[in-house]
Amino acid sequence: MHFHDCFVQGCDGSVLISGAGTERTAIPNLSLNGFTVIDDAKTQLEAACPGVVSCADILALAARDAVVFQANGPTWAVPTGRRDGRISVAQEALDNLPGPSDSVDSQIQKFTDRNLSVQDLVTLTGGHTLGTASCATFNNRLFNYQGTGGPDPSIAADFLPTLRSFCPQNNNGAARVAMDTGSQNRFDTSYFTNIRNGRGVLESDQRLWSDNRTGNFVRRYLGLSGLLGLTFNVEFGRAMVRMGNVGVRTGTNGEIRRVCSAVN
Repeated sequence: MHFHDCFVQGCDGSVLISGAGTERTAIPNLSLNGFTVIDDAKTQLEAACPGVVSCADILALAARDAVVFQANGPTWAVPTGRRDGRISVAQEALDNLPGPSDSVDSQIQKFTDRNLSVQDLVTLTGGHTLGTASCATFNNRLFNYQGTGGPDPSIAADFLPTLRSFCPQNNNGAARVAMDTGSQNRFDTSYFTNIRNGRGVLESDQRLWSDNRTGNFVRRYLGLSGLLGLTFNVEFGRAMVRMGNVGVRTGTNGEIRRVCSAVN
């Protein structure tokens, strides 16, 4: 959710605002959950210190704590002091968030537009070591890829039946599949192993392996011979801090919303 917030209007809590035509109603955000957790934290903070902690900061801190406490993942120091925005438009979410079928060029451009690097792209996408994706986000790969009448050839032959069993032809797209098969509740590097082996669920994820610009970082996270390795747990925290600085509002450029789902 923190990622989905920062890529639209910056890290300003705008994804939390509810109502017709807001970011929450955009297709890429329909599967987000945890809003009640943020609302509960905000209620308790407002009772203890009203008007002090922004919704945007709560979201950034909750993202870190979810990795630490729910998945035994790494921790990192979260800079605070963000203020909340008031603008939340569904179309902006559609235009700015990376999509499940995006090319590597498109993904890199969307990160570059936010002063984030190719390494940041691969590292933050590695967050898909946790969670699930709906069949609707990758149905196009399973039966009639690009009008060929067959599956996406980048899907491993032994993985295709698994995906098809979860998402049979002409399904309604609502079923959900782990993005990191066999390790969806653990924060680890198996996501990178899976895309190396053609077991990436999202097409945009699988493409990270086949493009040298991004594949180089995948290989470094996997510690493959001949490459200077990277430690995913360390780099993920650093990338989250960089992302958390995108478009931050401070001072009079923003406000502290008393209710995260509503504009004051």
